[in-house]
Amino acid sequence: MFYIIAIPITIIVLVILGLAISVINLWVRALFAEAPVRIRDLIGMKLRRVPPTQVVLTYISAIKAGLSISTGMLEAHFLAGGSIMNVVRALIAAEKANIEISFQQAAAIDLAGRNIVDAVQTSVNPKVIDCPDPNKTAGGMLDAVAKDGIRLLVKARVTVRTNLDRLVGGATEDTIVARVGQGIVSAIGSMASYKDVLENPDAISRKVLGSGLDAQTAFEIVSIDIADISVAGVGQISNVGAKLETDRADADKIMRQAEAEGRKAMAIAAEQEMRAKVQEMQAKVIEAQAEVPLALAEAFRQGNLGVMDFYRMQNIMADTSMRESLASGEEENKEE
Repeated sequence: MFYIIAIPITIIVLVILGLAISVINLWVRALFAEAPVRIRDLIGMKLRRVPPTQVVLTYISAIKAGLSISTGMLEAHFLAGGSIMNVVRALIAAEKANIEISFQQAAAIDLAGRNIVDAVQTSVNPKVIDCPDPNKTAGGMLDAVAKDGIRLLVKARVTVRTNLDRLVGGATEDTIVARVGQGIVSAIGSMASYKDVLENPDAISRKVLGSGLDAQTAFEIVSIDIADISVAGVGQISNVGAKLETDRADADKIMRQAEAEGRKAMAIAAEQEMRAKVQEMQAKVIEAQAEVPLALAEAFRQGNLGVMDFYRMQNIMADTSMRESLASGEEENKEE
């Protein structure tokens, strides 16, 4: 009975001693670094599969930097899937730069997938963003058109500082670039002439900067500088307004030509129709003339017309034909 109880106890004691011996080095290191850690906490980390070396070294760095955190906070953040080293580095940098940020806030930013170290560094030292992004835009220039139709190519540089309070849930750099690009294009489009833009590009910067483009983003816009601005060069459409007017005139010309062709086709069709009607009338006249001999023959048979009457009618017709020929001859002489 004694052995049945003693053997499990002995095994448990040996396991605990083995764990204690494995972490004794870390315990001594933390003790001499004036960041003491209890041995039972180190053993608990081993049992929870948390790397005690990483936790202890990070804890020592935090204590030496004057931060008020515990190993339990570091362990909890590690178990949540965060990077305790990045969080502590960011807290140390913020402490040195007099930036107020708590461990909970830094941990939340880290768990949100943001680079907390880069965020703190950008908050201390603002960074410059190219607008548009040369890696995503062909030519690396913005296209804008003034009211006079002249096309301008613009490149801007935006200086931003990280806003740690809005880093969780705030929009990223792509939103800043898109908003600034839209603001520049809109500001140039409101200018009466491209010359005003070339003479005073600062007016564009001030107008865009005053639009509050950094709202609901993780950054605060410090400045917007026009790095390059030029008129579209050779081989490109520099005067968009003139090009649109030319295209509109060409379209109107084609439309008018089509309408004229339509009217011409209608006139030709009407002419052909009138010719057909003339031919029809001539056919009716010939048909009527062909019925005259028949009518004369019928009049002879019925006794309505005598021989003398027929000869008198023939004389009248001959006289009429002679007069018509004389009249036509006189008209030809007058024309000559």
